[in-house]
Amino acid sequence: MNKVWIAAVLTLAMASGTASAKGCVKGAVVGGVVGHVAGKHAVAGAVGGCLVGRHLANKKAKQEKEAAESKKAEAANNDPAK
Repeated sequence: MNKVWIAAVLTLAMASGTASAKGCVKGAVVGGVVGHVAGKHAVAGAVGGCLVGRHLANKKAKQEKEAAESKKAEAANNDPAK
């Protein structure tokens, strides 16, 4: 029964689009395994893992965007053509 729920959660996560599900699938798999090992709480672990995975993926994307913008601004300030 737990395998059915995990499959359903993963299917819904992937069907919601890659942009919003980034990090969710990986987090759901890890959370599901940890929840199962911790005592038959695979579904709760998968949901929690999905939420944490999405949060971390969004945080990483924001940091990468800020780094790219600062690098671009630095390159514009150091342009010898000015």
